[in-house]
Amino acid sequence: MKSGIIILSELHGPVLDHVLEIQRQFDPKLAAGVAPHLTISGSSGMGPIATRTSEAELRRLLEPIARETQPMTLSFLAPMKFMQTHIVVLPLDPHGPLRALHERIKTSGVRYERARFAFTPHVTLNFFRELSADEVRALLTLRVTEPVLVDRISAHRTVNITDTKKLLELRLGGG
Repeated sequence: MKSGIIILSELHGPVLDHVLEIQRQFDPKLAAGVAPHLTISGSSGMGPIATRTSEAELRRLLEPIARETQPMTLSFLAPMKFMQTHIVVLPLDPHGPLRALHERIKTSGVRYERARFAFTPHVTLNFFRELSADEVRALLTLRVTEPVLVDRISAHRTVNITDTKKLLELRLGGG
């Protein structure tokens, strides 16, 4: 993970418990780090936002987007290996309201790094452990059917590969 600022939506409710249980089983180090979250920007579609971006500037650019974006209930797709890596993620449909939110952030005026991957909104299930072929097969057959409520976004500055510092959190829809 490059250093910078990422935008995410933290999971909550039953889906949080289910994803955390999967992470604990397949990647305890990941489960012990940053809480399970949906990565909206900073990993794919657009790279991390420049670290020199102040909290005040982020707030100025992101508040109108959050206020004008309605909360969304989404569903996970089947787990997949993340492009040419050993990382397994739970992707979401990269089109529709989540794409619109991502594009509004991307075109808001924030300065960001070049993306290495096409926009692939996701929750990471396995990052640190290199899984055996049997473990990968087992992980890829799992399904998370609980809905994902995206009702807020937060900006986090990466501290290191396992830690971030939350800079701000904004409710969607002006709530």
